[in-house]
Amino acid sequence: ICQNYLFYSAANYLSLSLVILPKVTLHTCCNCDSLLFIILLVAMPSCKFFGKKGAREKAQAALLAQQDSIRVADSIRKVQDHLLALENAKLDSIRIAEEARIAMESRYNIIVGSFITPQYAKDLQVEYVKQGYNAQILKVAGSRFELVAAEGHKSFRTAVERLNQFQDTIQLDAWMYIKK
Repeated sequence: ICQNYLFYSAANYLSLSLVILPKVTLHTCCNCDSLLFIILLVAMPSCKFFGKKGAREKAQAALLAQQDSIRVADSIRKVQDHLLALENAKLDSIRIAEEARIAMESRYNIIVGSFITPQYAKDLQVEYVKQGYNAQILKVAGSRFELVAAEGHKSFRTAVERLNQFQDTIQLDAWMYIKK
């Protein structure tokens, strides 16, 4: 690489010196030729030097453009994450409101389990939901117990009929909880 650089530089400068300084006579003396060659090499850089500088600037511009696009992508991702969190919060609040509405509508509930451990109540609720029931977990005020209601009814008569069916076919020890 150094030899090519020196060769191209020397050829460019030698031809340039012949054009600019036509009245200078070249001596065949080894020292003068070497001295002229060294002066030309030091005084004038080659075109490759300028080309490398342009390549660096292009690479730096490309790097800046890439960093800018990464910043934009990160901003878009952050906004999407924020919107997703808002949507999830909205859906959760709708679900909680719907559960509260259903719980208020159903005053008479058929209870299939009562647990102090919340995970046991959740597991039983999931089991009854898989069977096709609209199972809910009811928290009793002033108690540590969580009740698993397989069904809830507005009417006392309907609730008693369904309780009898439940005790005959599904769970013998099911009982009714009446909300006040």
